Amino acid sequence: MNKTRSSVGSFSLPNSSTTTNPRSTRISAAFVLPLTKGDESPMTSAPTTKLEAKILKTMRSRESQGTSMKSFNTIILKFPKIDASLRKCKAIFEQFDEDKSGSIDPKELNHCFRELKIDFTDEEIKDIFEECDINDDMGINFKEFIVILCLVYLLKKDRSNSRMGIPDLETTFETMVDSFVFLDKNKDGYVSKDEMVGAINETTSGERSSGRIAMRRFEEMDWDKNGMVNFKEFLFAFTKWIGLEDAEDEEEENINE
Repeated sequence: MNKTRSSVGSFSLPNSSTTTNPRSTRISAAFVLPLTKGDESPMTSAPTTKLEAKILKTMRSRESQGTSMKSFNTIILKFPKIDASLRKCKAIFEQFDEDKSGSIDPKELNHCFRELKIDFTDEEIKDIFEECDINDDMGINFKEFIVILCLVYLLKKDRSNSRMGIPDLETTFETMVDSFVFLDKNKDGYVSKDEMVGAINETTSGERSSGRIAMRRFEEMDWDKNGMVNFKEFLFAFTKWIGLEDAEDEEEENINE
């Protein structure tokens, strides 16, 4: 077996079966490249709503259980598998986009939750819709839909059996939660700049550009520029790192050709 190492941007990753997917190099490269014009993250604020407080409390409780991630490299190697799993979620999104508008409105999200047996009240569904409708256009796009489902996964109390009736996707969500827990070293429910830089420096020891990469990635996550990243901010950035947006753009181009 070839024991050479493949270099992705400023990361040096071991060749393995998890990175043989032809998209894996591009997925990982998305992590080390700077934002392009038009990619700026929308602004958010420190927790001010009941839902935000609940997410923070639940995350802190989850963090007390620890994480299976050993290094940031472990997370990077999971990018291709996570990407493949999340793209399968597109069928669920399209199923509940009943008017085929390309987004899910409040009524459609309510129907989605009922069909997936997510036992949220109407008020809770309204709150999570507003929390993730970043553009305030009364429509949830595919990326926002994934963030909603991952937040639901975190918040669901029933840990027996499946939380949403989609166990394969829930395994992916657990990996995403685990990744956040790994980064949040002091377990306060937020990822700080120092925590992000420290995690990447451990992976890219001795490489001059590692600090710059860490700062770029942190700035992508820290929408409100307060120096702290909550779980929702992390999720929106994470979907970009794995290449999900690139896959969406490719699908649109193929449709238009």
